Amino acid sequence: MVNNMVCDIYSGVCKPNEESEIEAINLNIDSPNLTLYYVTDPMCSHCWAFEPTLNKLLVQYGHLFNFQMVMGGLLEEWGDGPIDPANGIYKPADVTPHWQEVGKYSRMPIDGTIMEIDPVQSSYPASRLYKAIQQIDSPTTAIEFIRLVREAVFVFNQNISNPKVLKSIVQDLYKNNETINTATILDLANSKKGQELLQDDFNLVRQLGVRGFPTIVIVNSDNQGTKIVGGRDLNVYISAIETLNNNDKSAPKPLPDLGLYLKAQHRLFSKEIEFMYNIQQGEVAQFITHHLGPSTYVAKNMLGEDYYETTLD
Repeated sequence: MVNNMVCDIYSGVCKPNEESEIEAINLNIDSPNLTLYYVTDPMCSHCWAFEPTLNKLLVQYGHLFNFQMVMGGLLEEWGDGPIDPANGIYKPADVTPHWQEVGKYSRMPIDGTIMEIDPVQSSYPASRLYKAIQQIDSPTTAIEFIRLVREAVFVFNQNISNPKVLKSIVQDLYKNNETINTATILDLANSKKGQELLQDDFNLVRQLGVRGFPTIVIVNSDNQGTKIVGGRDLNVYISAIETLNNNDKSAPKPLPDLGLYLKAQHRLFSKEIEFMYNIQQGEVAQFITHHLGPSTYVAKNMLGEDYYETTLD
């Protein structure tokens, strides 16, 4: 159940995957090098649960491929009728128990009650901001923005379709960077051009044949590809990369220094540390104490899950 769930691109509901989990495909896409497309959405709960696996893949194997995060458009707006009666989704509040279940089994905490008290109306505004940041600044910073958006909606229970919330996230992202005018980013995201940039991603999603999130599509220079639907075991992605990379079994990069990694990520949840460093939940506190100076981090707890924030921003 844990690894075979996706958020459906058409209904917006996260449910058991009905597609082939791993599929060899041929595509007509200009990929001069091995490229890993990650199709996702800011509101995708199973994408939030997938963060520990994705980040370890990028840290240890990211040097082997070009990485492209693609917005899929999970929720344009809530309609007047039932969204997915078969799964009990008639209104936004019905999403709450589904999200909470994902948080419980993944241990990437999800409050979920925002969908009862101030429902997220659309994932498009945050997705357009992702494209605007990608255009004006860089893909790396745009990915950092999506991480902050996920934390806002799932952990800190904020409405990420609210312009004030999104503006605050953008300002937080650039609090130590005076070279970027955040007003320019916000203006682009709210413009016709911003929607066109997002539509480019939607077109790519269709070209890749993706209908649920998270989905990873890996394509080599010969247009041979592998589509992996739903969050899978890390070794599944490693094997696909090696196969499409002429069976090159390159050694992974070493695990990062925890202090440097926390500083780069700003906030890490216990599950992420456990997965990255191959330790058990009960070993995290001692691991943190051993590897970090007491003045370099703050330990907090949300929904029963410990997390750690750097003080070195």
